[in-house]
Amino acid sequence: MSNHGRAFSSSTRPALSREQPVEDQYLVPESYLEIEVRNPQTHGTSNIPMFKLRQSSVRRRYSDFEWLRDQLERETSRVTIPPLPGKVFTNRFDDKVIEDRREGLERFLQIVAGHPLLQTGSRFLVPFIQDSAFSRDKYRFNY
Repeated sequence: MSNHGRAFSSSTRPALSREQPVEDQYLVPESYLEIEVRNPQTHGTSNIPMFKLRQSSVRRRYSDFEWLRDQLERETSRVTIPPLPGKVFTNRFDDKVIEDRREGLERFLQIVAGHPLLQTGSRFLVPFIQDSAFSRDKYRFNY
């Protein structure tokens, strides 16, 4: 017999959502990823299973970020990879220029490292973030 026209039983009614208590809003989330770019290192903490180390600190150059972005674009067409901050040709040692670039690189890494498809589908992301002996030659993309 069809359920059309019948009232829902109490066990099949949609549950009403409840507000999250204020004290729960400030708890550490079950899954978290924190990435910070500091001149000249990238620091991060996470409890996401793909990231084997809970904490890491690695040294990366801007050209390494360019390489990573290129590899991520080659690996997947299902994810839009965000742009990097632009190259700097003048005043590159100016404090504001350095800070703007640092913020842009940090934002880039937070977005790509926080994306579930890239966490599980990229062979480059985790080593880039956590392998202190990272070398672009070691992770060449084979076509």
